[in-house]
Amino acid sequence: MTIPTGNGAISSAPPRRLRFTHDRWMDALGLPIYSGYYIEDMRGLQLGRWEERGCDAAFIQLEGQQGITETRVSEIPPRAVLPPVRLMFDEVVYVVQGRGATTVWRSGSERKSFEWTENSMFLLPRHHFHQFNNTHGSRPARLLHYNYFPLLLSASPDPEAFISTNRGEAGEPLRQLDLQAMYAEPALKTTSSEEVTWKRGHSVWLGSFFPDMSAWDKLTLNQGRGAGGRSVAMEFPGSEIGSHMSMFPSRTYKKAHRHGPGRAIVIPTGEGYSVMWEEAKDKVVAPWKPGSLITPPNRWFHQHFNVGEKPARYLAFHPPLQFDGHAEKIEDRARDQIEYVDEEPAVRERFEAELARRGLTSLIPPSAYTQRDFEWTPAAV
Repeated sequence: MTIPTGNGAISSAPPRRLRFTHDRWMDALGLPIYSGYYIEDMRGLQLGRWEERGCDAAFIQLEGQQGITETRVSEIPPRAVLPPVRLMFDEVVYVVQGRGATTVWRSGSERKSFEWTENSMFLLPRHHFHQFNNTHGSRPARLLHYNYFPLLLSASPDPEAFISTNRGEAGEPLRQLDLQAMYAEPALKTTSSEEVTWKRGHSVWLGSFFPDMSAWDKLTLNQGRGAGGRSVAMEFPGSEIGSHMSMFPSRTYKKAHRHGPGRAIVIPTGEGYSVMWEEAKDKVVAPWKPGSLITPPNRWFHQHFNVGEKPARYLAFHPPLQFDGHAEKIEDRARDQIEYVDEEPAVRERFEAELARRGLTSLIPPSAYTQRDFEWTPAAV
């Protein structure tokens, strides 16, 4: 079992021998790089100055992300406006703390501005400039950024080719986007039968701006993971980056499952812990609350437990489909998911002990542990 170090913000991780171009780029910037299996609270991380971006920032490279996905935290001071930046790749932003506004544009074309607040999620489209503005007078804003930049650097080891602060027309692509439509209210996507199978029955919403993931109510019942939870998938127009969110009731827990590397899981609401393990090896226990970040390593089983008095939500950003793994496919459940009836008794015992410490008891019906096809009563959103 891995125990959090210091104030519980960072977990230890095994040493690495392989290093990628993205690693060398991060090292060259001189910013803090947090490793391990989870970050208990991104709001308390110590950051370093990134002069080129005009803000403080830090990279978070948890086990299973290396060479595949990038996560970093940036902080915008009160009333500050950061310099414009143009990325040649898509990036998704989640607001960990604060409120503000973002403007997106191409040189010589229309601009689109939108306001965000805590728990907002939005896309920064490739080949477009973006600029952040903290609209709060006294409180900094913290943003979590997620992208596939490490893969680009492995294919073409030239960071300057993918990031620009040049406001001129040179190198402008032909891709034209209707930014007004792009950042309109998300719409329910019409999915094929193949997509429905792949998404495990999730409803899929298409949009570039989701105002509050702690209150998003477009969830559907998901019996597959247990706990009577609900879930929803989100996709961004023209981008391969995707995500899904699960909500599960107080005093319940999800079934253990596993998939490929590179995910980043943030907690919009709730109090609990996750357990992650490689078969036949020690387990890592990751406590979480709003502001936590978790990445299950490649093909590690992991399981989420809600020990609070309110429903909990976790929002997972997905790696490229090449790394998605198999657990999302219903037909592979026997191999990549552990049913309640098959789990070790210690799982239930630990959960009930954690609840007892808080003066609570489990709400999982005893029948769920004996009936393999137990049907849950739908939980309220």
